[in-house]
Amino acid sequence: MATRVRGYTASKRELLGRLRRIEGQVRGVAAMVEQDRYCIDVVTQINAIRAALDKVALGLVDGHVRHCLVGGGGGPSDPGEQADELMGAIGRMLSR
Repeated sequence: MATRVRGYTASKRELLGRLRRIEGQVRGVAAMVEQDRYCIDVVTQINAIRAALDKVALGLVDGHVRHCLVGGGGGPSDPGEQADELMGAIGRMLSR
């Protein structure tokens, strides 16, 4: 069984695997642009990449909440600071 990484719900191996797949998708989009592929197809692939990155980010936030905030593993100890930190991270994820 894969070892869990401190602060992550998913294992480091799982996270890196997802990121490698996303990297491959990005290379695929670059190839599509080089080949002058239909722009709607390119945009569709970009949206798929964004969705995949969002899933990775949400997994990381989930791990942070469970380990660092709930489990007391290194996040701020003050509940107000915890909320500010978490909402700041989520706000950055949504502000595109």
